[in-house]
Amino acid sequence: MSRRKKRSFDLNEAVEFLNHLLVDKSLLPFIIPLVLVGWAIEKWIFSLSNWVPLVVAVWATIQYGSYQRRILVEDLNKKWKQVILHTSPITPLEHCEWLNKLLMDIWPNYINPKLSMRFSSIVEKRLKHRRPRLIERIELQEFSLGSSPPSLGLQGTRWSTSGDQRIMRLGFDWDSTDMNIMLFAKLAKPLMGTARIVINSIHIKGDLLLMPVLDGKAVMYSFLSTPEVRIGVAFGSGGSQSLPATVLPGVSSWLVKLVTDTLVKTMVEPRRRCFTLPPVDLRKKVTGAIIYVTVVSASKLSRSNLKGSIARRQQSLMMDGRSEDFHDNKDLLTFVEVELEDLTRKTYVRPGSCPKWDSTFNMVLHEDTGILRFHLYECPQGSVKYDYLTSCEIKVKYVADDSTVFWAIGPESTVISKHAEICGKDVEMVIPFEGSNSGELTVKLVLKEWQFSDGSHSLHGIRLSSRQSLYGSSNFLHRTGRKICITVVEGKDLVVKDKFGKSDPYVKLQYGKVLKRTTAVQHTPNPIWNQKFEFDEISGGEYLKIKCNSEETFGDDNIGSARVNLEGIVEGSVRDEWVPLEKVNSGELRLQIEAVKIEDYEGSMIELVLIEARDLVAADIRGTSDPYVRVHYGSMKRRTKVMYRTLNPQWHQTLEFPDDGSQLVLHVKDHNAVLPTSSIGDCIVEYHRLPPNQISDKWIPLQGVKRGEIHIQITRKVPELEKRPSLDSDSPSTKAHQISGQMKEMMIKLQSLIEDGNVEELSESLCELETLHNMQEEYTAQLETEQMLLLNKISELGQEFLNSSPTLSRRSSSN
Repeated sequence: MSRRKKRSFDLNEAVEFLNHLLVDKSLLPFIIPLVLVGWAIEKWIFSLSNWVPLVVAVWATIQYGSYQRRILVEDLNKKWKQVILHTSPITPLEHCEWLNKLLMDIWPNYINPKLSMRFSSIVEKRLKHRRPRLIERIELQEFSLGSSPPSLGLQGTRWSTSGDQRIMRLGFDWDSTDMNIMLFAKLAKPLMGTARIVINSIHIKGDLLLMPVLDGKAVMYSFLSTPEVRIGVAFGSGGSQSLPATVLPGVSSWLVKLVTDTLVKTMVEPRRRCFTLPPVDLRKKVTGAIIYVTVVSASKLSRSNLKGSIARRQQSLMMDGRSEDFHDNKDLLTFVEVELEDLTRKTYVRPGSCPKWDSTFNMVLHEDTGILRFHLYECPQGSVKYDYLTSCEIKVKYVADDSTVFWAIGPESTVISKHAEICGKDVEMVIPFEGSNSGELTVKLVLKEWQFSDGSHSLHGIRLSSRQSLYGSSNFLHRTGRKICITVVEGKDLVVKDKFGKSDPYVKLQYGKVLKRTTAVQHTPNPIWNQKFEFDEISGGEYLKIKCNSEETFGDDNIGSARVNLEGIVEGSVRDEWVPLEKVNSGELRLQIEAVKIEDYEGSMIELVLIEARDLVAADIRGTSDPYVRVHYGSMKRRTKVMYRTLNPQWHQTLEFPDDGSQLVLHVKDHNAVLPTSSIGDCIVEYHRLPPNQISDKWIPLQGVKRGEIHIQITRKVPELEKRPSLDSDSPSTKAHQISGQMKEMMIKLQSLIEDGNVEELSESLCELETLHNMQEEYTAQLETEQMLLLNKISELGQEFLNSSPTLSRRSSSN
């Protein structure tokens, strides 16, 4: 087999050689026939000589050697060009007409829609935080970059090398006159009114740098210097109407400054953006992430090189002009503040030029990209003021294959990049502080999980479909028919602002337009609430906004805030999460979040039986209480009778409410005839997941007090599912009639008590009369509900009767 392969190889090589001779030696076709003729003469006519075959063989050998040398030279030239390409610090200038032609073809239908969607979200965020004084509020209505793509490398492009980093430099010139970016602005005083700002042209010109990193898995891009920016602006009320730019003076320059500042802060050297090139695109929209950040240590810190005051730097100069770099670094006290969006945390203070902190923080990211900033501060001895020294930053970006890219500015503006292929993987980075020779910071980063808009999340490289996610936003409040149950479990390491070191924290929750709050826990930075709240779920990823306050006499102090996206939570799954508080240096809240599907039974009622309570708190000085229960159900309020001088009252009262999904709250109060009533506990009754027409009997612990429980029975009564006779002694009409009789008897009793002047029994009788009145209203509402159901049933039966009788249906149609 090997011999056949060898023969075929030799034959192919011989054929290739002959073809080469035919191309290189144009006279060869004439020489070969001449040689054959000579050989025929030699063989059959007369002999020429024996040296002719030898000459031919020598000539063929020379030609074959020349052919091999040419192949070898061409191969060496290719390899040499590759070596030059990889080792040369700069390559020759090359023109890019082909690239601009390709860009013009794919811009309208591919690049423009993607970039418009991406940039519109960036513009919306920038407009919220930065607007001119003449504009009170501004919104983005339309965004299109137009049909004209930017021109790249009009003066050519070339590769260069900086250390181990390859860099492509090419010109960037974007002059678009058909773009359409429309902003709706509400004007502030003294102008007032509204206006539409239309950006119809833009010009950006500069030099763009492209740097492949991570073995080609990502490309960093940035401008070499601040680009030239010009923007064309028109004003009007929409449509074809437009006004000259002088109508709103300063808006055009504000937009130019806004675009320029955004470019400078995000993609002008040494700050760079990252474009990832994943092998797999899972097409998931990221809503947030949880990152564990560990500030390990710093090294080579020196007052003479840090961004301190000029006076401090001058102190490091000796009289003879020599620099003493480390003479006062032993008493250098520093700490690091970690910042991610509105979330900040700080380490402990450590001494020396190489401090070690080893402080770990739970940080939350609300997008697919983020910037971790590390600010270094000095704590001068004997001073309460912190001096800012320097800072550095690490950028984080989600990659479409569920991995993560971290990158930062390295020494001499190089790139430091790391790639975490799975969640939970430790990434250690050593980042230089800004400024020359300002020291280095060592940090460890662990991306715990990415969370997506469909509710799934990536955890340790595995995509889970628990459909739970955090941190998003929506502008439209549409109900989904589900309840979101949020339990505020506890908090830890909350900020203490009181000068005596005490804090009475409570939590406010806002979801849509609904506000809830917990009770205040006295004198602790680590409170335990265990309070549950329910909200109607809103589609579109509406934020749950959280504010943590400390209750004070002359105004509550804010000790942190946070936001949580409740989009994509699946029923039957509880999310137990520690949420870090923003705009403070410490503090976390533990939340348990779950979604509950509500069965909508038309005409159903909630029957609540308040049986008894036990081990209540004593509210009177005699060691007892006069407890009663006030029930809040949506906007409805009911109360029980008062049980005097007892800590274990028994009410045995039944209350009913129409089942509209409202929150059911019980407030246990201590009755006082003269003084205001005092609270001795409250609780929330969960009833949404109860099966219809089944009694749930339970003891519920009271919140906001040290002890106390209340015994209740609750039932979701569904009329369609109940089996009861048409005439029942316990029907709502019978009960309402009985209550009317009881109220008449109570009125007669009240008159006698007034005549006798018995104040204590009069107060108790008034409470019983109020309870009877509330019960009468409930039974009246139930009668109206049953009447409506009965009328609907009669109408349905009548329609079925008409449909089943052809004669009647013809008559009704003819009429």
